[in-house]
Amino acid sequence: MSAERRDDIVRAALELLEEEGADALTMRRLADRLGVKAPSLYKHLAGKDDLEAALIALGLEQVALVLADAARGAPDPLAAIAAAYRRYAHAHPHLYRLLTERPLPRDRLPAGLEARAAAPLVEAAGSPDRARAAWAFAHGMVHLELSERFPPDADLDAAWRDGIAALGAAPLLTTTPARTVVRSWRGPD
Repeated sequence: MSAERRDDIVRAALELLEEEGADALTMRRLADRLGVKAPSLYKHLAGKDDLEAALIALGLEQVALVLADAARGAPDPLAAIAAAYRRYAHAHPHLYRLLTERPLPRDRLPAGLEARAAAPLVEAAGSPDRARAAWAFAHGMVHLELSERFPPDADLDAAWRDGIAALGAAPLLTTTPARTVVRSWRGPD
């Protein structure tokens, strides 16, 4: 099995997902896009679950880079990360939903990837607990925006600013330092 061919398949799957949504992401549709027969894909991926896990890993790698780049040198890293997260979700709504709307296949992801994706947020938030709160806020806002659940006249930029400002201004109530993110992001083992 060629790693390069597998990467080509995953890139084609990402294009299909982003262009047509999760319902279009089938092994048959992917094979058609690649000009091969569906059974040939199984030489490179065990099935659709394996394909989705590969897409999730790709998305988490992208998120890790986007968040780290946003935080680097920002006067308010938490606000910069929130804005970058929002932009990423809006730019990749179908991948974002795949990343966030079902259980994370941790057993199929590269070791440490989840913690690496969370690290910039944990560092900016000051603790894993505040990072989880900030992520819950950002995910809720993004989910509601993508689902068009806010009234048309809602000032969502103001809601984002106020929400992130509230999280940043509140005193930390936990004492878990941010550097423990690798061990604590997922909770106790």
